[in-house]
Amino acid sequence: MNWQAISFDWNQTRAFLAVLETGSLSAAARELRQTQPTIGRQITALEAELGVTLFERAGRSLKVTQTGLDLAEHVRVMADAAGRVSMLASGQSQAVEGVVRITASDVFAAYLLPPIVAKLRVLAPKITLDIVATNDISDLVQREADIAVRHVRPDAPDLIARMVHDSKASFYAASSYLARRGKPKDIAALGAHDFVCFGDIPQSISYFAPLGIPVEPSNFRVVSANGLVAWEMVKQGFGISPMSVDVAAMTSGVEQVLPDMEPFFFPTWLVTHRELHTSRRIRLVFDLLAAELPKSMS
Repeated sequence: MNWQAISFDWNQTRAFLAVLETGSLSAAARELRQTQPTIGRQITALEAELGVTLFERAGRSLKVTQTGLDLAEHVRVMADAAGRVSMLASGQSQAVEGVVRITASDVFAAYLLPPIVAKLRVLAPKITLDIVATNDISDLVQREADIAVRHVRPDAPDLIARMVHDSKASFYAASSYLARRGKPKDIAALGAHDFVCFGDIPQSISYFAPLGIPVEPSNFRVVSANGLVAWEMVKQGFGISPMSVDVAAMTSGVEQVLPDMEPFFFPTWLVTHRELHTSRRIRLVFDLLAAELPKSMS
């Protein structure tokens, strides 16, 4: 190894990659939990050390140069390697303490995780849970989370997935909405009703079509990518929406639409990284979730 040839600071290189991927100094600063001037100084220092220009400044905006694009390919390889080093080190930790980051949908995190968190607080009080409540798929390989709760099985070879439950869902609406608009008597009658959409109207229509529900974009009068907001809109009487029967059972003021209709099912998967599964604290949380989720879900 020619150590003299390695003349740059990894923190500077990390700042460069963060700016490149987020698009601005301020966004990179938030991502790395540093100040914007610090990120700017790191970029400037890296350019000076390497003798190249990585970004062209145009007012407040930054445009990556061709040299920067060429360099980014190699920096990403370094970042992947650094991430794997962190995962291996974390996986070897045998202390039942520290942070475990769980990612799950916002509705799932708000309604179904709390009783499991309460049990974990008794079982392992030195573990701190960082709950990433998002409907986006976080990248476990990049350490955005240690454990993910998913409704589709990931296909990455480095991930361990366990299907813990087949959950039931049905259609629900607020009692106030049904009193105002009338209760539909069959699936065909749903086409005359308003729906609350959880994020993507075309996708929702594609889910409803196999069920024989005749809806069009005009049926969706309220849309939100935030699951908690969308469910609150259902509670407030703005329309019908599918929901887990477990969440609906915990929600006052809503009732099942077409109670004789067969429920539909969706799987719940627990996912972690192969190396992280050797960590005692992550294994403990993973196994507790696997044991308790079927009890909390119908």
